[in-house]
Amino acid sequence: MAKATGVNSTSRSTSPAYLLCVDSGASDDLQVRRLYRVIPDPAAARSDYVRVVDDSGEDYLYPASCFIPLELPQPAHVALGRLAR
Repeated sequence: MAKATGVNSTSRSTSPAYLLCVDSGASDDLQVRRLYRVIPDPAAARSDYVRVVDDSGEDYLYPASCFIPLELPQPAHVALGRLAR
């Protein structure tokens, strides 16, 4: 899986904060059934990519087809945010 870096953009309120990996492709830094935090990137989204913080701790672009969006309740967002620090 090729990784690309870029400039982060501002968040949109309709974007999911977390995605569930359903296909790790050839990446060693993604695991199926693991949640990944989304970094909003409209330019990547136009090309069907998403920017996530992967297991390396850095944000990279991956095909959107590798993930499904999750709608989590607010307490889950708070708890996951604490874990990410």
